[in-house]
Amino acid sequence: MRLHLITVGEPRLAYARAGWNEYMGRLKHYHKLTVTRVLGSTPLKESQAILKAAGRAPLVALDPRGRQFGSPELSAFIDAQGLAGTGELAFAVGGPDGHTDELRAAAHILWSLGALTLPHDLAMVVLAEALYRAGTISRGEPYHR
Repeated sequence: MRLHLITVGEPRLAYARAGWNEYMGRLKHYHKLTVTRVLGSTPLKESQAILKAAGRAPLVALDPRGRQFGSPELSAFIDAQGLAGTGELAFAVGGPDGHTDELRAAAHILWSLGALTLPHDLAMVVLAEALYRAGTISRGEPYHR
């Protein structure tokens, strides 16, 4: 399965860059990865750029209004998308002001990382780690305990 991670900007803080790089390095052993960084200016421009980058791939938009997944459920969701023949899933982390209503309506699913508000940089790290953990679950590896 190909995972396309679309983010507004890149992690700015050192801890987030290190975490992002660590989990992206791990994740590439489970999925083919594409990363697209869009420019952050206004939520409208960010959302338009995200939708363009996602193309025809089902879009999973990180949004506090979305569904929360446990790690096993996220793994099952990704596996089911692969079995459905989509071949690619796009995951979008919006800018600090979030996604527009237009993007939320166009998304295949909204995914909430939880009730806490996370800094933009940390949300990117949590996304990468969650996807890595889901990959280990799918392969039956012991990382997820």
